[in-house]
Amino acid sequence: MAHYRSLGSVPPKRHTQHRDPDGQLYREELMGEEGFSSDSSLLYHRGVPSAIVDSQVWELPDQTRTPNHPLKPRHLELHTLFEGDATADAVTGRRLVLGNNDVRIGYVVAGPGASPYYRNAIGDECVYVESGSGVVETVFGTLSYRTGDYVIVPRATTHRWVVGEASRLYPIEANSHIAPPKRYLSRFGQFLEHAPYCERDLVGPTETFVVEGENVEVLVKHRAGGAVLGTRMTYATHPFDVVGWDGCLYPYTFNIEDYMPITGKVHQPPPVHQVFEGHNFVICNFLPRKVDYHELAIPVPYYHSNVDSDEVMFYVGGDYEARKGSGINIGSISLHPGGHAHGPQPSAIEASLGVEYFEESAVMVDTFAPLDLGEGGLAAEDPAYAWTWAGRGPGADGEGDGGPAVFSNS
Repeated sequence: MAHYRSLGSVPPKRHTQHRDPDGQLYREELMGEEGFSSDSSLLYHRGVPSAIVDSQVWELPDQTRTPNHPLKPRHLELHTLFEGDATADAVTGRRLVLGNNDVRIGYVVAGPGASPYYRNAIGDECVYVESGSGVVETVFGTLSYRTGDYVIVPRATTHRWVVGEASRLYPIEANSHIAPPKRYLSRFGQFLEHAPYCERDLVGPTETFVVEGENVEVLVKHRAGGAVLGTRMTYATHPFDVVGWDGCLYPYTFNIEDYMPITGKVHQPPPVHQVFEGHNFVICNFLPRKVDYHELAIPVPYYHSNVDSDEVMFYVGGDYEARKGSGINIGSISLHPGGHAHGPQPSAIEASLGVEYFEESAVMVDTFAPLDLGEGGLAAEDPAYAWTWAGRGPGADGEGDGGPAVFSNS
């Protein structure tokens, strides 16, 4: 993210001596993307950031992926995964819901307390906070989080989640970097006037966070031979020993309420709702908004075959009375895969005519490679969803297990 920040104690000139009050050199670390050719920050450590004293295998939670075969739309009820249980931590408690080689989508209900120290060396993470509050401690400083925040953590940032209020978290883990869409930015990286949010809405660390300690264990997620692996690295000194840093690479939060929806005279396509992008996927949010105002407008979406994408919609707020019968509710995911034309339930089209406002919130991920189901996705599936457009189950005559027609936002 090309917006410069400087916190704590840094020397006037980079790559020059920087000493503590006793005359000891601080250790300078360059944390940069794309082989010294993209955004970076310089961090000044009390200790040696490379000094590890042990490295052991970390057995990750189940990362098994099952193809969406036979191909069909899916409804995943995420709130069933942790019913009555808010004792997991925000890192090791994650359950894999959907994934491919570009992005993995998980879910966890984290109880109060601190996660292990953690670093994702595969790609950036964008964690949507469905509910809850707390603090993310990082090597760059601390970030407070609250309901509706996207928490963006750059690849290889050591951090931990300290949950205050039990938190429902929706981690989107990339195999790349995650950033605002390029079309929102000038060629120098400033948000343009047509962008639905701007620099004022991005909240980064405001002061350094220095912690003393020795023999500190950090869980590292990394990739080898196409597999996602885990390692427990033990550091001689605490990773949070940074007395100052500056640059354009750091974690930040962005709250969904600060996104200004783009509307039009007729129905607008999903790209107007985009908030972030990664390699081979995008993240959008659908928010409460006035809808189409042409006198003959149909506010609900047209049926569409997004032939290059799988579409994942996570329903996080609003009034879903019009969806009764489908099972879609707050905490639901709908997966509409490429190869399946999808859109509103039949009765929703007439019912939407004349509607002026939608009161609903959802986070969407569109991927440009097919998504597999993780163990969490399989465990949370509602098997009746695929047949709701027809109003009956497979092979049934007349009414089946699909329930009455309901509205679908995508």
